[in-house]
This record gives sequence, structure tokens and C-alpha cells, in this order.
Amino acid sequence: MIGVRVVQKVSSTRGFAKLAPYVVPALDRAVHRLTRGKVLLSAQMLPGVVLTATGARSGLPRRTPLACMPEPAGRTWILVGSNFGRTGHPAWTANLLAHPDAEISWKGTDVPVTAHLLTGEERAAVWKELLAFWPPYATYQARVERGIRVFRLVPRGG
Repeated sequence: MIGVRVVQKVSSTRGFAKLAPYVVPALDRAVHRLTRGKVLLSAQMLPGVVLTATGARSGLPRRTPLACMPEPAGRTWILVGSNFGRTGHPAWTANLLAHPDAEISWKGTDVPVTAHLLTGEERAAVWKELLAFWPPYATYQARVERGIRVFRLVPRGG
């Protein structure tokens, strides 16, 4: 438990916000590739997926390792566009807004999903759960003026 608190404290710092967007995804992509989709390095602390979404401008597939909050039923996932508390929205959120049909790699299984941007009361309820799940999200939100985008991913076709 003490290790989790240390990681939460470190992940809330501005230095981490500057470095993490470059280092964490690169390490995750490499480990994910080497383990054939079975392991995400960052998922040792938080559950994670590799999102494959269509680029909003390029139209090309974009793979992004992300932390997620699996919902209790086990067949939906919450993604948070916190960008580690950096000013702009992460690119993957624009991709999902433009092309909500995507795919995730979840524990080595590819799952076709549709992303839904949460708003209003639905977002507020999920945000409360997210803060209990990973308290640094509150620090990230306090650091930026933009509303952090929150998406629910639901499996397509069943």
C-alpha cells in the first residue's frame, strides 16, 4: 500500500507530467509488443489497455497505451484524457471524438469498442469513482483550465 501512495505522489508532480508522456507510452509499447499483448508495464500499478483508434486528421491507426478503470461488470472501461495534468487534451481523445469506433487490447485480447464521451451528471458520477480509484486525477484537473475528457468504452456487437 505504501508503494501505491509513493507512486501517486510522484505521478502528481509537474516534473512527472513533463517526462511521463514521452517515457511511459514508449516503455508500454515496447513491453506490450515483446509480450505479444499480454503485459503493459504501467498496468503493474493501474489497469491498462492499448487503444487503437483512427487518427482524427491522418485517418491512420494510432496505438496508445493508456491507464483505464474497468467498470464492475467487467465489460466496459473508462479512459481519462488527463494528459498527466498538462495543458492540452491528449491526441487520442480527439481521435475518439472524430472516430468513436476503436479497438483495445485488454489482457492480451483484442476487443472492438465504441467510445462515448461522458458529460453532465454521468461524467460527474464517474469522475467521483475515478478520484477514489486514482486520486492524482484531482491534482491533474486542478492544474488545468480545460475539463478533462472522460470516455466509456463499450464492446461493439454484443
